[in-house]
Amino acid sequence: MADAVAQSWSWLGGLRTFALGRRPVWTFVRIALLLLVTFVLLKYVILIRRIESTSMAPTLREGTIHIINRLAYSPSRTPDRGDIVGVRTSGVTIMYVKRIVGLPGETVAIHRGVVLIDGQPLDEPYVVRRRRDWMRPPRPLGPDEYYVIGDNRFMDIWQHDFGAIEARRIVGKVVW
Repeated sequence: MADAVAQSWSWLGGLRTFALGRRPVWTFVRIALLLLVTFVLLKYVILIRRIESTSMAPTLREGTIHIINRLAYSPSRTPDRGDIVGVRTSGVTIMYVKRIVGLPGETVAIHRGVVLIDGQPLDEPYVVRRRRDWMRPPRPLGPDEYYVIGDNRFMDIWQHDFGAIEARRIVGKVVW
């Protein structure tokens, strides 16, 4: 009878071996290492953000989730025109996702919804519709400034024209 009971519960030993491996200490070490790597990635390398508005439509839709690579830029790898980036506001918790249209040293203006770089219209195939009342006077960018704006140019300009920002406010590049 004791053998029958022992055999009926023998599957628990197999489950224990499956869950913990043959060496439970190493299994716990692997789990701890996995948790540490996940923590470091989420704390210092990537940010996961949900798009909360339509200012980047149709490129990024409201409610979609995207990954921002914090290590995309360095002194040797600077942001490029057209990059979609996370931009930190003056506070530490609010971040917006915008597109870089103006680079350091350029002059950016908006005339009737068209972005002008040094007086020349910028080719923006990602912009579907524009409002003709979007106007901004020429704004020279400093050596450490970028001009960012949302793709949805049919919104009122005051709703999402972020404008010139310092490079230090760029958190990273949206990679997905």
